[in-house]
Amino acid sequence: MSPRVSEVSAARRHDVIDALRRGTVPQAGLGLFAVGLERFEAALDDDLATVSRDGSAFHALRGEYGSGKTFFARWLAERAKRRGLAVSEVQISETETPLHRLETVYRRLVERLATTSHQPSALRAVIDSWFYALEEEVLADGGIADDDEAALAQAVDELLERRLADVARTTPAFAAALRGYRRAVAAGDAAHAEALIAWLGGQRSVAASAKRTAGVRGDLDHFAALGFLQGLLTVLRDCGHPGLLLVLDEVETLQRVRSDVREKSLNALRQLLDEIDAGRFPGLFLVITGTPAFYDGRQGAQRLAPLAQRLATDFTTDPRFDSPRAVQLRLQGFDLQALGELGRKVRDLYAGAARHPERLTDRVDDAYLDELATAVTGSLGGKVGVAPRLYLRKLVADVLDRVDEFADFDPRVHYALTLNRAELTETEQSAAAGAGDIPLDLDPS
Repeated sequence: MSPRVSEVSAARRHDVIDALRRGTVPQAGLGLFAVGLERFEAALDDDLATVSRDGSAFHALRGEYGSGKTFFARWLAERAKRRGLAVSEVQISETETPLHRLETVYRRLVERLATTSHQPSALRAVIDSWFYALEEEVLADGGIADDDEAALAQAVDELLERRLADVARTTPAFAAALRGYRRAVAAGDAAHAEALIAWLGGQRSVAASAKRTAGVRGDLDHFAALGFLQGLLTVLRDCGHPGLLLVLDEVETLQRVRSDVREKSLNALRQLLDEIDAGRFPGLFLVITGTPAFYDGRQGAQRLAPLAQRLATDFTTDPRFDSPRAVQLRLQGFDLQALGELGRKVRDLYAGAARHPERLTDRVDDAYLDELATAVTGSLGGKVGVAPRLYLRKLVADVLDRVDEFADFDPRVHYALTLNRAELTETEQSAAAGAGDIPLDLDPS
């Protein structure tokens, strides 16, 4: 077992294994069993360093379903958190988060905002840290006594105005709401403070009385959303988070919406990229994920020529020569060798907390892991790229758990791979249906 795996905390190990047992992507610890992502590390770390220096970055992840786009995004989020960045993952959908409504995207961004020390939504914790940082900066000048609350409040307000000067020129309501929140907290008015935090997060139906106390009105709209994002980046930077990694996942859903909505959504994405290029969002690292059909098809990015030009990347060469610094990053998915390597990493991770680790390494040896990878892939019509989620779920729940629990369980003797329709995603069901004469238990009962 590698030293890196042996040093993993019991809590993180449990969280990762439990998520794999359920067939989901773990929220943390992805670097422990990442396979094939090493070639991206140096370039992405350079991007994170640029963002931390008040720069910005953008990448478009490209891959078919099952190629690991969500895994990649969360793996990158872990690297971002280690550098102190805040992160947020927003899933684009026609009904819940339409891309053409940037106010909704911003609201979801805030709802999913996380840092190393705070889980979603971290907005209030971030803002409270910001005001504390402003107070510390004022007091460090030595011109105001610690117990002079009135002078301290005035000095902090003046510093706040200077910090948000650029934002206030285009979105004065963001600065006004922050001032109102600070006054509500100082006055012990918890209800108005909570309401103003909600309003800063883009929530609707905030009490009118709370908005009046801050001198703001109405709800966040499409045009103000980018101003609020600019303000959020300023607050993050000043309280010790040098930037924000924002992942817009599954943008390929734009291909399935009405043509007018699609045009608006593509234009919103183009506008966001232009604003990043213009330097409006220092500290923002934007990542979008989509299928090749979205980037290349007539119902996707190609419908808007300016957007297609910004995303254009040459993929005519051998994939092994893909540049990790390109605008689009192509994910190739797994082959059988990589799937077996993934199984070995998970087995070793599991063994670190197992009651009978020696039994695991003996009965679930490297050869068996390759055999299981071949069996799962075969049951999915040979589509290796679709197999990782199901492979890991079967490995953990059906094999490793049983080997560790039962002294006489031998997976080569007592276990035969079966698939139940209820445990398969739509993509996996489609692959399994095309598996031909491979016997599958697809009874939904």
